[in-house]
Amino acid sequence: MGAETLTARQEFARHWRMVLAAGIGFSFTSVITAATGLFIGPISREFGWSIALASSGVSIVALLTFLFSPLFGIFIDKWGVRRMALPGLVLLALVIASLSLLNGSVWQWFAVWTVYSVAALMTKSTVWTASANSTFDAGRGMALGLVLSGAALAQAFTPLITEYLIRLYGWRMAFVWLAAGWGTLAIMLCALWLKDGYEISRAARGSSGGPLLDVPGLTVREALRDPAVLRVAASTFMVMTVTIGLVVHQFRILTGSGFSAQTAALASLPAGLAGIAGKLITGALLDRYPARWVGGLTIGASVVTFIALLVPQAPAWVVVGGLVINGYASGTKLQLVGYLTAAYTGMRQFGTIFGLMASLIAAGSGLGPVLGGWIFDTWHSYVPGLWAGVILTLASAWLLLGLPPYPDWKRGESSGGGA
Repeated sequence: MGAETLTARQEFARHWRMVLAAGIGFSFTSVITAATGLFIGPISREFGWSIALASSGVSIVALLTFLFSPLFGIFIDKWGVRRMALPGLVLLALVIASLSLLNGSVWQWFAVWTVYSVAALMTKSTVWTASANSTFDAGRGMALGLVLSGAALAQAFTPLITEYLIRLYGWRMAFVWLAAGWGTLAIMLCALWLKDGYEISRAARGSSGGPLLDVPGLTVREALRDPAVLRVAASTFMVMTVTIGLVVHQFRILTGSGFSAQTAALASLPAGLAGIAGKLITGALLDRYPARWVGGLTIGASVVTFIALLVPQAPAWVVVGGLVINGYASGTKLQLVGYLTAAYTGMRQFGTIFGLMASLIAAGSGLGPVLGGWIFDTWHSYVPGLWAGVILTLASAWLLLGLPPYPDWKRGESSGGGA
């Protein structure tokens, strides 16, 4: 019995070391997204570029992620997470460091960001979500919450670190230090501890043929016809469109409502902290209650934010409270779609199916800010967009609340009808 207890403890420790490695790995993939705003000014001034050009790198990544996420999802199913993530993290660190060598050539700029996009596709949320889902059954919600908190960790600390590095060493060396410091930590932890369900299956399978994860689940074709999966996809696209649009235009909405620039900037801090809390609390709830109820009620709560911003002359505490609720709910979006996708499709072809979901996430994230700007240019007000946020948020929540119970894949049940 002592040996069995020791083995169980070793298994527990190995799984949670994997969670730590995946979380730090995911945090490194979010570093440049969180730091881009601080590099725009120095780069545009040095090369005489427009702000649009200096900030175009993120747009290149979003476009290529939308186009190629399904392909890289296939690679996950074929090779597993570790064989994608480790070379991806190394390439990511090298590309970030190479940004220090920019010479003002626009074509060089586009080329570097194109290579960066390849590294980003190899280390995007699909990779880390697949790692947690393939390893955990019990405790999957909390594992996903901890892994995906890596992005919130980067968003919280990267601006402070980057501002310090630019101020002391200049923008070129700031890129090098971010790559060498954060990148080395992520690569080392993943090399040592990123041994998830795919690797366990590879070791058990040996040289035999068949899929890497020989588990029940839907094929891609079945998933595309499954009503529950389509509801999750539609809900994800709608909520990403309205919430990312809100995040991008939040500063202008607040200053247009009479907030000072300093207050508007400070209002995002508690929302960011609420995002971390949202991941952890939602993770615990997902392990205890049906995901459709947790997801539907959490996403539905975001409607409070849009209503708070619509109230004329709303007190500051009402607006900040609304932003905190949105931050909490926003922190759960990737976690919910990752959990629900695995629940309704199984893990048979999870990488490919979630790659399609990732394309929808990228599409919504890119469309939302553009639609927000178009609405303001057309009506000279964000009010129509905020009302659209109310409607689409409620619709997104309704889609999740109406999901059937998910199948018990241990018994080989099919999706669509529920258990």
